[in-house]
Amino acid sequence: MFPCEIKQQADQPTLSIRFRAPVQELPQHFGRIYGAIMQYLGTLGEPHAGGAFAAYYNMDMQNLDIEAGFSVPKPLAGKGEIKAGMIPGGLFAICHYTGPYDKVGPAYEQLTQFAKDKGLKVSGMAYEWYLNGPGDVPPQELKTDLVFPVTHIAEKEAM
Repeated sequence: MFPCEIKQQADQPTLSIRFRAPVQELPQHFGRIYGAIMQYLGTLGEPHAGGAFAAYYNMDMQNLDIEAGFSVPKPLAGKGEIKAGMIPGGLFAICHYTGPYDKVGPAYEQLTQFAKDKGLKVSGMAYEWYLNGPGDVPPQELKTDLVFPVTHIAEKEAM
């Protein structure tokens, strides 16, 4: 069991790169993307506002549509493949997962059930916030927040 919660969050400005790749290629893409964005932030003299994130627009493991980047304290201009963006604020269901990335499936299942039990509907996207990384800790100590934007079922049906 992993701790889950519901939180209201404000808009979060981001710098990110969107790409498509099979799941087995994610580590190399993430390494390049996070490095490029960190380098760009360094040239701007700006910090990032938290851990790295990945937004999953689909769950086709052979052709994932992903946006990877960092939240930033204020809107910043993009450059080249690095795009300025925004994670819209709202209501989110969050699961605090600790463990290897390739064993995250049960935590997603738990988060889905948690949201349903709270009378919430998942909006379709999934975010992962990486609170530490494989270069910092062993796989069993990796901390990842799994995040679903959610709405109250009654609100969704009224739309």
